[in-house]
Amino acid sequence: MSSIATQTEKKPSNDHSAKGTRTMKALVYQGGGKIEWKEVPKPGIEKPTDALIKVLKTTICGTDLGILHGKTPSCKPGTTLGHEGVGVIEEVGSSVSKFKKGDRVIISCISADGTCEYCKKQMYSLCEDGGWILGHLINGTQAEYVRIPHADMSLYAIPEGVDEEAAVMLSDILPTGHEIGVIKGQVKPGDTIAIVGAGPIGMAALLTAQFYSPARIYMIDLDDSRLKLAKELGATDTINSGSEDAVKRIMSETKHGVDVAMEAVGIPSTWDICQKIVRSGGNIANIGVHGQKVDLQLQDMWIRDITISMGLVNTNTTSMLLKTVESGKLEPKKLISHRFKLNEIEKAYTVFENAAKEKSFKMILSN
Repeated sequence: MSSIATQTEKKPSNDHSAKGTRTMKALVYQGGGKIEWKEVPKPGIEKPTDALIKVLKTTICGTDLGILHGKTPSCKPGTTLGHEGVGVIEEVGSSVSKFKKGDRVIISCISADGTCEYCKKQMYSLCEDGGWILGHLINGTQAEYVRIPHADMSLYAIPEGVDEEAAVMLSDILPTGHEIGVIKGQVKPGDTIAIVGAGPIGMAALLTAQFYSPARIYMIDLDDSRLKLAKELGATDTINSGSEDAVKRIMSETKHGVDVAMEAVGIPSTWDICQKIVRSGGNIANIGVHGQKVDLQLQDMWIRDITISMGLVNTNTTSMLLKTVESGKLEPKKLISHRFKLNEIEKAYTVFENAAKEKSFKMILSN
């Protein structure tokens, strides 16, 4: 990836001062790989179903880097990035019934109105008036305040005793790894599975796959420090695909390959590993966000009864995952490597992008 170019912070314009506009600081995508921590208008309630949240903690996602580097052209310059975080409610619209001022909440990466055709099927990522819009189509959570549409369906109350840092992991990566990797991959007790990519999403899949008691979990990556962490978090086998042939090793150690292969990076080479290591009758679960086409070896796979799944997280397992965190059965804080103040977010992006050098993983930005 190319380095992130940041711009010098600008003072608010005289127009804002003249109009008396309330302002706040936010991390704004400027296009062309540029971001800027700058002063912007503070959001307010626009619809009766909205909530205004004071952000307490947020984080950076690989998807945010994807926006910077052109994977998501639907995100336009001028958008505040971020779709994860926890906060405290400052104001709610007149139609919000589940939450009130002062409540601590998890901000879901998916906004859902709860009434459309897709929401009725629990396919919240496809919501006709929501889906992944935060930090993408509307201003997001890497800011001092954020407006959340459809608050009743898009926020989760944080129980007493649940750590805010752990709760941030429930905004996106844990439900994504669980739903798109583990559930769509149909992991079953006794399965042999492989996760290609030991980044935050891959690790979330690793943690939640263990709910289903697979017999063997391979973690494949290029970074030895991440593979070491994967072993600590429950991987039975690790493979550095830069120093050994991952396909050759897996095919030599299993009976015809793995039952479930999860792609957790979003590049052609990792996809290719998955389609080469899955056994007949198995499943490929694509979690990664792809910015370019991949080569599907359909001529070899069609006869082997392979199921391929993909999609965006629906967050319909967030409540269940929150209970496992509350009980201590799931410890997502182990995924946190760095902590910064929110106003240090430009530095945090640089550290996050240089993950191998900085040994960075998930990071917490505190407001």
